Amino acid sequence: MASLTMVDLVGCASTSSNASLDRYLWRKTLHSSVSQRAHGVRRSGKLVTCRLDSARCRSISTKSADTLPNGTPEVLLNVKRGQISLGTVFEVVADDLLILNQNLKSIVGAENPVLMSAAEQIFGAGGKRMRPALVFLVSRATAQMSGLKELTTNHRRLAEIIEMIHTASLIHDDVLDESDLRRGKETVHQLYGTRVAVLAGDFMFAQSSWYLANLENLEVIKLISQVIKDFASGEIKQASSLFDCDVKLEEYLIKSYYKTASLVAASTKGSAIFSGVDSSVAESMFEYGKNLGLSFQVVDDILDFTQSAEQLGKPAGSDLAKGNLTAPVIFALEKEPKLRDIIESEFVEEGSLQDAIDLVQRCGGIQRAQELAKEKAVAAIQNLECLPRGSFRSALEEIVLYNLERIE
Repeated sequence: MASLTMVDLVGCASTSSNASLDRYLWRKTLHSSVSQRAHGVRRSGKLVTCRLDSARCRSISTKSADTLPNGTPEVLLNVKRGQISLGTVFEVVADDLLILNQNLKSIVGAENPVLMSAAEQIFGAGGKRMRPALVFLVSRATAQMSGLKELTTNHRRLAEIIEMIHTASLIHDDVLDESDLRRGKETVHQLYGTRVAVLAGDFMFAQSSWYLANLENLEVIKLISQVIKDFASGEIKQASSLFDCDVKLEEYLIKSYYKTASLVAASTKGSAIFSGVDSSVAESMFEYGKNLGLSFQVVDDILDFTQSAEQLGKPAGSDLAKGNLTAPVIFALEKEPKLRDIIESEFVEEGSLQDAIDLVQRCGGIQRAQELAKEKAVAAIQNLECLPRGSFRSALEEIVLYNLERIE
């Protein structure tokens, strides 16, 4: 796995990320008709457009990019929020995902009915299957580059392994966080007890490791094995910094890489390796997965402050309540000293948690976190430039945009 530095993980989180993303989207729409259904609608030679950072929409001529007002690039997005649907994006690998779903249960193993039941609770809890979908999308895009007409058995097995590792991590996360709900449903440890939940997670990690070893590709084995180590490192970092108001953005991003982005990056790079593409392409896919994973984590952390418990499928502000300080809080602490006092009291006073949430929202923590998520999104899209244009690359781009739409 490529070594990570502070420079790799931390950017300036400035408003220039909006302009970069705007330029990319404008150029993409001029040259590709594939994504028109997701980003805009054409009416009498005009495109309905709106700025990424504004609800203000208008129609502009598509005859020339020079007609843009003041040379400012516009973002081609539908006027309705939430236009991009992952179900629609994943249509190009729908058959691959169907095969994956059929194989998951048999991979877990029917000889362990209790563990099987616990796994089904997660597999059937409304997950998006985003990680295996990423495996299939990168696999098919890079397979085109190397002349492969169909995915290999290793491609498919990798997707199954990745989903098993992700599921195991969710089971253990819920135990550590003492979470009662996951995607609006009761967690495994809530239904079956902590003992069964821990064993279920352990079993799935072990089973995925066995299948990983049978891939017989040392580079991929090392890559995915590092992910399991990263999970533990991330949990340790988080546990050791609860209610620590001196935590830095760099530390938050490293922890987020360990807990979230590491698996995504390994998934996308492993897919490229099995396609036999040049190492530079495989490394670009690693960077895409890393930046996408970080952007997703930042967005999730924003939603913890901006969505209701019903929308989240868990109590709002739950991370802050447990002392886990995320990007919006870290940014807010730079401007609001009172927030530090509330957090360091560990919310012992009634209503103090809501007071802290209100302060985060009022003093710009949410907005600065949004800029950070957009910055990582810009980087992820740029990482895809080595791939051939087509439906698979467009889908990978749209996943990035879907993530940002969640905070518009």
